[in-house]
Amino acid sequence: MIAPSILSADFARLGAEVDAVAGSGENRADWIHVDVMDAHFVPNLTIGLPVVESLRKSTDVPLDCHLMIDDPDRWAPGYAEAGAHNVTVHVEAAHDPVMVAKDLRAAGARAGLSLKPGTPLDDHLDTLRHYDTLLIMSVEPGFGGQSFIPDVLSKVRTARRLVDTGHLRVLVEIDGGINADTIEQAAEAGVDCFVAGSAVYGTDDPGRAVARLRERARAARQR
Repeated sequence: MIAPSILSADFARLGAEVDAVAGSGENRADWIHVDVMDAHFVPNLTIGLPVVESLRKSTDVPLDCHLMIDDPDRWAPGYAEAGAHNVTVHVEAAHDPVMVAKDLRAAGARAGLSLKPGTPLDDHLDTLRHYDTLLIMSVEPGFGGQSFIPDVLSKVRTARRLVDTGHLRVLVEIDGGINADTIEQAAEAGVDCFVAGSAVYGTDDPGRAVARLRERARAARQR
């Protein structure tokens, strides 16, 4: 699965940028990744709920909302109620992540849990049993365009093994520094869904970029 991040899109043409990856076949994004930042949990401020509500009305591609915010216990259900398909919160920010997962599901969304690069997976395995998606950050959250941190792939491999053996039932997603080269490393480690920003929106043809990333990931997984 490929989830283009609109953090790298032209915000003045956001509807058109989403349409560029909403075509058909291999060029069609599986999810649209929406980075919500509050300038508190991370040192950047991006978009919020009103933009998500508008995007939901303008596209049929499922929205994957990544909340890099303080107090997601309070704010996350609103994104589910707005129609987001998958809403991800950070384990480092949630006060009661198990309850957040229950609230998100009750509001009609899949529940995602994200871990920063330095956050151990093993400490949160019990919590992850309440979630649908595990988002592993391969950069420090807060800004696009950062370089991929390869050390996180050990975390991906552990998650993949736990999913394959039935100890976890989550989709494994990765976010940060994904491009034509790093997507192969991440795919070989066992990632299911790849968030890509500049590797999609930094090209002349975002739809074709989605297809090329998908081809590379698929080939790597089949090795």
